[in-house]
Amino acid sequence: MTDRVLAIDGGNSKTAVALVDVEGRVLARVLGPGASPQNVGLERSLEVFDGLVREAARQAGLGAGESIAAHTAAYLAGADLPREEDELRAAVEARGWSATSVVGNDTFALLRAGTADGIGVAVVCGAGINCVAVAPDGRTHRFPALGRISGDWGGGGHIGSEALWLAARAEDGRGEPTALLDAVTAHYGTATVAEAVQRLHFEEVEFDPHALCPLLFEVAAGGDAVARSVVDRLVEEVVLLAHVSLSRLELLGEPVDVVLGGGVLTGTGGVVVDAVAARLGAVAPAARVRVVDVPPVVGAALLGLDVVGARPGAESKLRAAYEAVAAEVVAGR
Repeated sequence: MTDRVLAIDGGNSKTAVALVDVEGRVLARVLGPGASPQNVGLERSLEVFDGLVREAARQAGLGAGESIAAHTAAYLAGADLPREEDELRAAVEARGWSATSVVGNDTFALLRAGTADGIGVAVVCGAGINCVAVAPDGRTHRFPALGRISGDWGGGGHIGSEALWLAARAEDGRGEPTALLDAVTAHYGTATVAEAVQRLHFEEVEFDPHALCPLLFEVAAGGDAVARSVVDRLVEEVVLLAHVSLSRLELLGEPVDVVLGGGVLTGTGGVVVDAVAARLGAVAPAARVRVVDVPPVVGAALLGLDVVGARPGAESKLRAAYEAVAAEVVAGR
């Protein structure tokens, strides 16, 4: 039996795999494409994961027949319901990477990455939006996070679509004037939004709503009231997710962490984060709002180490390793 943990953070846009030992040493790190089962199907998803896992094993110097890890901690986008978690866990176990496995939603990895004990609330806003919460006694609260059919509002694709929707209505008179109109036409290189819409309709250009999301934040930062209303709505939604979760777990008055992550939240500086902290403070004054400072795969690895029993100092060693990587990336820019 090996003392290694295999950690997988499977997001919509990228997949991160780490192989760590109980001392907190990182034996291998591998990045690959997003492979959410909801987007590419279960079989293709596991093919991508398996390729990355085998590469991690190779990097760590493991032989072809050698056991990769004692435990696999896979936290995946698309593992939104217990049925999906069960199916994914069975598929992961069938790969034979380790003796035991846990599969959960990737937002739990974000929560563990942003806290010392995995207790509190995590809200992620990247391709989509989701929230999970864990109480000190182990109770959890989560949302289905299946998009608009389960009541969700937010995510990069949703916000980008709003930018196009608002620009189209501003041009044809159904909406309020907004600088989004000029920003959208510049993005598509067209004279009008109507021309851009036609090109999208005939699939002459690819519709990538995620690419329009940063554009909306830029226009909002310039003082545009229409774009700003979308940013305000996102802040409202993040606060609402956290508030409901804290309330359901009876933690509104407790000093717990509220961890924010995902490209949409972390990529906007203090525009969203500061507003969330201010509004949430009115209903949960003891809550500590923070932005995660290490990748969620660190949280997946820590959840795995919690299971197998990490050695003292393992968590700080693991975090330091990824903080050093982040510093190298910044220095290299």
